[in-house]
Amino acid sequence: MNASTPVRSSETAVPRLPLWAAAAVGLIAVAAALAAGHLVAALIDPFASPFLAVGNTAIDLTPHPVKDLAIRTFGEHDKIVLLAGMACVIAAAAVLSGLLSRRGPLPGTVLAATLGVLGVAAVLTRPTLGPIAVLAPLTSLVVGVLVFRWLHRLARHVPVGKPGEDESKPVGTTVDGAGPTRTRALDWSVPGLGRRRFLITSTAVAAAAGATAVTGQLVGGRVDVEASRRSIRLTPDVTAPPIPSGADFTGDGTPKFITSNADFYRVDTALSVPRLRAQDWRLRVHGLVDRELVLTYDDLLNRPLVEKTISLCCVSNEVGGPYISTTNFIGVSLSDILAEAGVRPGADQLATRSVDGWTCGTPVEDIMRPGSDALLAIGMNGEPLPAEHGFPVRMVVPGLYGFVSATKWLVDAELTTFADFDAYWVKRDWARRAPIKTMSRIDRPKPFEQVPAGRFVVAGVAWAQHRGVDKVEVRVDGGPWLTTTLSTEVNVDTWRMWRAELDLPAGSHTVEVRATDRTGYTQTSDRAEPIPDGAAGWHTIVFTARP
Repeated sequence: MNASTPVRSSETAVPRLPLWAAAAVGLIAVAAALAAGHLVAALIDPFASPFLAVGNTAIDLTPHPVKDLAIRTFGEHDKIVLLAGMACVIAAAAVLSGLLSRRGPLPGTVLAATLGVLGVAAVLTRPTLGPIAVLAPLTSLVVGVLVFRWLHRLARHVPVGKPGEDESKPVGTTVDGAGPTRTRALDWSVPGLGRRRFLITSTAVAAAAGATAVTGQLVGGRVDVEASRRSIRLTPDVTAPPIPSGADFTGDGTPKFITSNADFYRVDTALSVPRLRAQDWRLRVHGLVDRELVLTYDDLLNRPLVEKTISLCCVSNEVGGPYISTTNFIGVSLSDILAEAGVRPGADQLATRSVDGWTCGTPVEDIMRPGSDALLAIGMNGEPLPAEHGFPVRMVVPGLYGFVSATKWLVDAELTTFADFDAYWVKRDWARRAPIKTMSRIDRPKPFEQVPAGRFVVAGVAWAQHRGVDKVEVRVDGGPWLTTTLSTEVNVDTWRMWRAELDLPAGSHTVEVRATDRTGYTQTSDRAEPIPDGAAGWHTIVFTARP
C-alpha cells in the first residue's frame, strides 16, 4: 500500500470514541443527572433525592442477615459505607456504559434512562413523599440522557491518537510517508472540535455538576436545626436522682455510668438525618382513641417535664456488643398522653412513625403499665435531643429493644392492634414483642489482650431492664463460678457494673460471664443470634497473662 492508498471504508464507517473520552462521557453524564435531581429534591423534599431514595429503598430490600452483618462490621459507619458503595457501583456502571457506547450513544442512553426510572420507582415507594417529589428523579432522567448524548456527540470529534499527535491530517493520509495512519474517530464532514474542545466542555460540565450538588446540599440543609435546638431551655419539673458514687468502676475498665451524647450509640435506617425544627413539629395521636390529639413542641414544654435515667439497647447488639448506652432522658409521660386521648378497648399496639417514614409497633401494655417510665423524650443529659438521636421528639419505652420502642423523629402515633398493623421490622420477620433479655458483658480484659500475671481485675456491665440485676458471676478456664462485686444500683431500668479480682498464672486464659436477674433467671449459655428478638449466650474472652 503506497502513501496515496486510502484506508478501507470498513475501517472508518463506524468511528469509535477514545477509551478515556468514552469513560468520561458516561461518568460526567451520571454525575450531572444525580446532581440535578439532588438540587430539585432540595427545593421539594430532601428525601426525594434520587441517590438517597434509591439508597433508602436498598436498605428496605436488603435481607436482614446482610444488614446485621453490616452493623456488626461497620457499626455506626454502616450508612457511610453504603453510600460510598453505591457511589462506586454507580460510577463503575457509568464508566462501563460509556465504554459500551464507543460506537454509538444507545447503551449509555439506556443506562441514563434506567437510572432515572429506578429513581422514579424509589421515590414513588417512599411512604412520606407525595406525587410532586417525582420531579426530582424525572429531572435526573432528562438531564442524564441529554448530557450523555451531548457529550457523546462532542467526543466523536476527538481523535483516537495519543495527545500531541498531528490532528490536522484527515483519516487516510500518511505520516512521514510511512503508510496510512490508524483510523481516527474524526468525521471531517462535521467541523472538528478536537480533544481540547472536548476537555474544556466536559470539565465545565463536571464542575457545573459539582456546583449543583453542593447547592442542593446547602439548600436541603437550609432548615437550621441547631438554631432551633439552641433556642430551647429544658427545666424538668421532676429531676432524676443524682447518680450515686460507686455506680460504675471506670478505674477498672467499665464505661462511665452516664453515656455522653456524643458517645451514645446510634443504629437506625436513616441515610440522611431528618432536619425538623421544634417550631414545625407536630404529633398526631389518633386511631382507637376517644379523642384525637395534635400536639406541638410548646404543648410538651407546657406539660410536666420529668427526667429519667434509662438504658437503651439495640436488638442488633451481639453477645458482648457495644449497642447499649445510658442517659438522663427528659420528656413527657407517654402513658399520660395516651390516657388523655383515651385508649379504646382492644387497642393493644401503638404504631408510631418517624418523619422519614420508618414505623414501629409498641405493646400498649408496656406503655401503660404503672411505673413504665415511657416518655415522649425531648432531651438528653440536660440538653435538647441531638439531631441524630431524634430531635425534636423521640419515644423511649424502657425494657424493650429499640426497634419496638424508640422511634426517633416522631410525628405520628396511632392506637391500633397487632392484627391490623405490621411495623417496619415486623414485615421483615423480626419479633412483634421484644423485651430486653438479661445479659452481661466483659469490658476488661479485651479479646486477646496481654495482661500481667498475678492479681488482676476483670470488669464489665450487666443489664436486665424492669427486672434488675441481682448477681453477676465469672469463671476462668471452665472452673467454678465466682460471684462478682456489683456497683451501686441506680434503678432497674439501667445497666449495672461489676468487677472481680482474680489470681492469674502465666499463660492463656478464658473468662466467661453470666448474670442473674431478680426473677431468679440466669442467662443461658445457649447462643442465639440478635435477630429476631435479641442475642443470647455467655460473653467469653480469651486473653493472655504474661509473667
